[in-house]
Amino acid sequence: MIETVLPNPSKLPAKKSITPAYQVLIDFVKQIAPLTDEEIQTIIELVKVKTYEKGKILVKEGQISNTCFFVLKGCVRQYFLMDGEEKTTHFFTEGMPVSSTSSFDNKPVKFYLVCNEDCTMVEGRPEDEQNFFQQMPRMETLSRMGVEKELQKSQEVLADYITSSPEERYLNLLQTRPDLLDRVPQYQLASFLGVTPESLSRIRKRIMQK
Repeated sequence: MIETVLPNPSKLPAKKSITPAYQVLIDFVKQIAPLTDEEIQTIIELVKVKTYEKGKILVKEGQISNTCFFVLKGCVRQYFLMDGEEKTTHFFTEGMPVSSTSSFDNKPVKFYLVCNEDCTMVEGRPEDEQNFFQQMPRMETLSRMGVEKELQKSQEVLADYITSSPEERYLNLLQTRPDLLDRVPQYQLASFLGVTPESLSRIRKRIMQK
């Protein structure tokens, strides 16, 4: 007679608890695809989720870094320093990837990334991504589709910026990203639109009078 030896529950690896930061990640992924309990545990074990306070500089000009981020909660601002003045070029909010692509070639970046709000983000390097996709292959397709979608959006935003007037840019922002109006200081919003704060005030006034 062969005796079946059952594993001792006390010696099995304990499941990691879901912290509030990881709960944000799990909830976000579930909007894209259902998750099993095992997959949730894999995500908790392999994916790094970190929180940063408002004002934290993630990347500085001249820095070489291969770290990428994905915003789960909060807002990250990208800006360049030109003659000592900050020129805002992007706001990354919930559901948007944040990366410094030039860093993958071991070249220093030319911009800054700073947390405009308290942020909860996925943080990883290429090797972390590769390991995660090996464990959860179905997530690779979903991830790449998301990145391609964001890249297309960025290209459309750049094209609109080049071909539109400041007032048209503001109207487009009202339609596509109205949340930024309440989340971003006016001087940063003005820089993002390519105008002075005074010009932005006049644009708003004209639109309200129409």
